[in-house]
Amino acid sequence: MLGFRCTRLGAAVAGALVLLVAGCGGKHQAATTTATTAPAVVQHGPPPRRIQVTVLDGDTGKPVARVRLSAPGTHADGSVLVTRIRAKPIMVTGRAPGYGSVTSRLAPGAGRLTLSLYRPAGQWLLYGASANRNQYQPAIRLRPPFRVVWGRNLGTLLEFPAVVDDGTAYLSNLHGQLFALSMSDGKVIWHIDMHTREEDSSPAVFGSKLVAHVKAGRVLVLDRATGRILWSHDVSGEVESSPVIEGGIDYLGDWSGDVYALDLKTRKLRWTYHDGCKITASVAVVGRALYLGDYCGRVFALNRATGALLWTASAESPVYGTAAVAGGRVFVPSRDAGALYAYTTSGQYLWHVSTGGLVYSAPAVWHGRVYFGSYTGRLYCVSATTGAVLWSLDTGGEISGSPTVVDGVVYAGNFSHRIVGADARTGKQLFTFPHGEYVAVSGNSGRLLLYGWASLWAVEPRS
Repeated sequence: MLGFRCTRLGAAVAGALVLLVAGCGGKHQAATTTATTAPAVVQHGPPPRRIQVTVLDGDTGKPVARVRLSAPGTHADGSVLVTRIRAKPIMVTGRAPGYGSVTSRLAPGAGRLTLSLYRPAGQWLLYGASANRNQYQPAIRLRPPFRVVWGRNLGTLLEFPAVVDDGTAYLSNLHGQLFALSMSDGKVIWHIDMHTREEDSSPAVFGSKLVAHVKAGRVLVLDRATGRILWSHDVSGEVESSPVIEGGIDYLGDWSGDVYALDLKTRKLRWTYHDGCKITASVAVVGRALYLGDYCGRVFALNRATGALLWTASAESPVYGTAAVAGGRVFVPSRDAGALYAYTTSGQYLWHVSTGGLVYSAPAVWHGRVYFGSYTGRLYCVSATTGAVLWSLDTGGEISGSPTVVDGVVYAGNFSHRIVGADARTGKQLFTFPHGEYVAVSGNSGRLLLYGWASLWAVEPRS
C-alpha cells in the first residue's frame, strides 16, 4: 500500500507541475516553440569576397564610364564583382557603350583587376585609314605640340605606315620583316620574316587576324596575338597593293595586271579581273564599286561582286599611288604627268592640277579639300569641286608618300628627312619633326606614330 500511495503521489505532483508550467508560462512557451522550430540559416562555403575592377580606355588611360561587368558565379555591384569562388580562375568580361568588349583572367585569390577597353572608331585598321583611302582618321583628336614617348629602329626603310588596333601596331620594313609593337612602350611583341626581297605595303587588321600582302606574290593571314601564319594564298605577280577588306573579301592588284577578290573565309578567289598592266596602287572601295589605277595610265572601276569592268578613263601617265574616293569623286595621282586628276564615280573627267614634278603621292581628302605632294617639294591643297589651288606649302624636300590628315592638321614626310604639319584649312605650318621619308603618320586615339627612314616614334600632346 505504501508503494502504491507513493506512485499516485508522484503522478499527482508531476501533473501539477505540468499544469503550473502551462498556466503560468503559456505565452512564453509559444514564443519559445516558434523560435526553436524555424529553419536555421546555414552558410555553405566561404564568405563572399569583393573584387575591385578598374576599367580604363586602352589608348588614353582614362577611366571608362557606364561599364558593364560579368563573370560566371558572380554578380556585379557597380565596379565590384562579388563571388564565393576562390579555388579557380574567373573569366571577367567588361563592356561599355562605344567600346569593344574584353575578357580577362582573374587569378584565384586576387582582389583587384584592371581591364583595358578600346574604341573601334579610334583605331587605324588599314592603309589610308578607311576603305575609300581618304588618308583621314576623323575619330583621332591629337594636335601638336607633341612629346616623344618612345622610339624604335626597325633596321631598314619603312615605306608604308603601321596599322594599329587594341594597343598594338603592325608594320613591315623593306626587307620583309613584319613586326607587332606595343603602343605603350614600343617593345616588339613578335616579328616574322615574310621571305621577300622587298616589302612595300601595310598590312590590315581583320578581327583577330592580320592580313599581309607579301611583295613576292603571296597573301598571308596571321594570328594577331602570336604572329603565327594561319594560311597563305599565292597570286601571279608581285604585290605592292595594301589590303582592303570588305565583307570578308580582300581586294588587291599585282604587277602582272590582275585584280583579285580573295574570300578570307573559304580561302578561295571569288573572281579575278585581267587588266593587263602593272598595278602598284591599293584598291579603294565605296559601295558596290572598286577604284584603282594602273601603269598604262588608266583609272578604272570594277563591280565589287563580280569583278566586271564598269568604266575606264585616261590618267595620262602611270598611276603609282592609291586613289581616294569622296563626295562622288575619284582623285587619282598621275606620276609622270605630275598631276592630280579628278573624275566622277561614273568615270567622267572633271579637272586636273599640274605641279611640274613627279606625283607618286596618294591624295588625302578632308572637308571638301584634297591634299597631295609633288617632287617639287610642295604640299598642295585644292578644292575637291573645282581643282582650284587653295594653298601650297614648300616642305623643303621631294614628297613621295601620301599626306595624312588628323584633327585638322595635314602631315607630309619628305626626302629631306622631315615631317611637316600644316593647318589643313589655311596651310600655316604648325609642326616640324627632324625625321621623315615617306608616309608621315598613323596611330590611334591616344598616340600618333611618326615615321623616319628606318625608325618610328610614338608621340602624344604635351598638354
